[in-house]
Amino acid sequence: MDALKSEIRDGMRIDWDMPIVMDDGLVLRADIFRPIRAGKFPVILSYGPYGKGLAFQEGYKTAWEIMERENPDVLRGSSNKYQNWEVVDPEKWVPDDYVCIRIDSRGAGRSPGFMDHNNARETRDIHLCIEWAAKQKWSNGRVGMNGISYYGSNQWRAAASKPKHLAAICVWEGWNDNYRESSRHGGIACSFRKNWLEMQIKTVQHGVGDRGKRSAITGETVCGPETLSDDELRKNVDDVWKRVIENEMVSDWYVERTANLDKVDVPVLSAANWGGQGLHTRGNFEGFVRSKSKNKWLEVHGGSHWAPFYTDYGVALQKRFFDFYLKGKKNGWNKTPPVSLLVRSPGEKFTLRYENEWPLKRTQWTSLYLDPSQKTFSQFPLKQEAKVQYDMMGNGVTFAFPPQTQEVELTGPMALKLFISSSTVDADIFAIVRVFDPQGKEVLFHGALDPKTPIAQGWLRASHRKLDKKKSLPYRPWHSHDEKQPLTPGEIYELDVEIWPTCIVVPKGYSIALSIRGRDYEHDDAAAVLSNMKHPMKGCGPFTHDDEQDRPPAIFGGKVTLHMGPKHQARLLVPVIPKKK
Repeated sequence: MDALKSEIRDGMRIDWDMPIVMDDGLVLRADIFRPIRAGKFPVILSYGPYGKGLAFQEGYKTAWEIMERENPDVLRGSSNKYQNWEVVDPEKWVPDDYVCIRIDSRGAGRSPGFMDHNNARETRDIHLCIEWAAKQKWSNGRVGMNGISYYGSNQWRAAASKPKHLAAICVWEGWNDNYRESSRHGGIACSFRKNWLEMQIKTVQHGVGDRGKRSAITGETVCGPETLSDDELRKNVDDVWKRVIENEMVSDWYVERTANLDKVDVPVLSAANWGGQGLHTRGNFEGFVRSKSKNKWLEVHGGSHWAPFYTDYGVALQKRFFDFYLKGKKNGWNKTPPVSLLVRSPGEKFTLRYENEWPLKRTQWTSLYLDPSQKTFSQFPLKQEAKVQYDMMGNGVTFAFPPQTQEVELTGPMALKLFISSSTVDADIFAIVRVFDPQGKEVLFHGALDPKTPIAQGWLRASHRKLDKKKSLPYRPWHSHDEKQPLTPGEIYELDVEIWPTCIVVPKGYSIALSIRGRDYEHDDAAAVLSNMKHPMKGCGPFTHDDEQDRPPAIFGGKVTLHMGPKHQARLLVPVIPKKK
């Protein structure tokens, strides 16, 4: 079988809709961008559901406009005609002798089939695509995977399947654990999946055909070539949200969609975003720490979810990594420190700093004890029993330090130990770490999707409090989510809340605070809007927890009492980083 069309344009040989036959006979479709001259070149491969023929500018209009305004270097050196959401721009890679392959995942875009995201069949597809690419006459046999989000997340699973010719992966903001990072935070269903399916997936499902968009370059239907009925379309996609609601505890469905990091041993560049609270951040850190790769690097940046990948900084970083592993170029990449952090300060200021490990070895793990008498923290355990109550659906309770007398840096994961009683048989805990300026106004930071977010968040459903003792660490509790343990109203229970990794330099005069509440955080500023997100964003981006089926008001609308004192040493563990000498 041949490509739909092969042509030379904009300095590239482009094969449109190249067929790749899977082991069950289904044919996936790929666009291949390669150098015009004959030769064997390394491959950058991506596989995902967003429609390879849909231009970034058209499918994600507001995201493109923000990037165009704030990161003009992204647009330089390219006609930008081939820009596609969350994958590399071939005009910036093909001139450096790379082949770029974009594959529409099964059931998406130009590839037919049943769409079932992140499942074993999809992982098998990627594995086969990698091996197919390695055997082509224009390939040097070394395949790398690169891309953001979906195109990053599936790299963990693909690598764990051990394709012979996968030489390196660059996971740019990509979750790993389907349950803990993508579907259920601390056991609480995250509504992102429901809205994502409607806004970003069904709109580019294979079979939308003539009712959908057309490629500005080829003129072909983005989601064709066939046009299916609404009923056929419904039958061709698995209902992700239904699965999340039906599976409150960890099940085979989640396990199938979670990579076994013990089997990931290829070179890894894991790029995280401090502002990715709610989807990818945890996976990038866990993937770096727990994968078995002997050659692995962690990079952490700020800013939007998409732009840093396309900037001169991002592209140069990716190329140094892939040049070393796919081309064998002696560029010194192997001497790069394992961890590079863009350390965050208020005002979206970032300072590049290299480290040797994660969490940082010099971390001074500091316990801040919750003191309800002044709604503050104490550096010493309380000597008297105390308690404070809040409505689950209210603003909760906030504990704050007095203004800092000197600058302090917090970089790393955090953990919150609470002792609670509930008026009902359960309670959802939302823990938000915040910073306030000398005038008492909250300092908000650019999140991956929401431009105004707090510095860190954690979640836990009290009935999911059971810990896996073997996997838990003092700074990162690990909940097994395999047994629901309802509460007896009025009885006191010990909870350990995981708070995802973060970084902030808190200046002198600023104060650190912790809010504990029973619903999602919201700031007081104006909401932000993105064209690919269903609802305006108020501090958590699209990663909200507001589904009444998962959180019936009769259970999650009661009162929670926090208990503190000698028998109940409620405390927040924070990672204080001393300055390098």
